[in-house]
Amino acid sequence: MSRPDATPTAQTAALAAIASIPRDNDGPVFPAPWAATAFAMTLVLHERGHFTWPQWADHLGAAIAGQTEAAPGDPKAYWQCWLAALEAMISDTDLAGESELQDLREAWRKAASATPHGEPITLSEQVKRSLSR
Repeated sequence: MSRPDATPTAQTAALAAIASIPRDNDGPVFPAPWAATAFAMTLVLHERGHFTWPQWADHLGAAIAGQTEAAPGDPKAYWQCWLAALEAMISDTDLAGESELQDLREAWRKAASATPHGEPITLSEQVKRSLSR
């Protein structure tokens, strides 16, 4: 009798395809919640067919190659590259334009500065509605 989680899911296959992702025995290791969110968004966009894993690998590789300021092995720097690759992929696939991405960055910055330490950062309902258009 096999364990219920023994069958690979799309997410398990995606993780296996991204061999360099920081992980421990339990799975991906995220330095902060924003990194986990960027990871989840990437999986969802891939599952919805917006890009292939080879396309993603190209974007992530370019972001990592362009990283010049990080210390070797810095997990936060890896996830900053991940976020940069995600933003580039979103722009390149016309899911959002640069002005929309900039508006979203600013909304997150404002939400983060208004959120008490240790509390989850959430966007206002107005921002969420504008994103769903």
